[in-house]
Amino acid sequence: MSKKLYVGNLAFSATEEDVRELFAEQGTVESLAWITDRDTGRFRGFCFVEMEDSAAAAAIQALDGKDFQGRDLRVNEAKPREDRRGGGGRGGYNRGGGNRGGNRGGDRGYGGGNRW
Repeated sequence: MSKKLYVGNLAFSATEEDVRELFAEQGTVESLAWITDRDTGRFRGFCFVEMEDSAAAAAIQALDGKDFQGRDLRVNEAKPREDRRGGGGRGGYNRGGGNRGGNRGGDRGYGGGNRW
């Protein structure tokens, strides 16, 4: 069985290959999801690494807090993603109007209020 790990606080100059090589020291990397901004395509400073259970545990132990390219890594077991469809929470847009907290502006051009 495998575990998915969250790997955060990566240097923006890091590459997928850099991270894959670092985690391969602890065991076989089954997959690596490199997270980029959907609008700009720029790396967001974190990724997800999937490894076999014992290798994942070893990676957390060995790499959490370790300096990697000038930054202290954050490595832990990834938590399931919350369902974002229901509440207009972070990352979602509530186009029903009124729940955006007034005229906040700046949110991708949506000014809030009852425009939708």
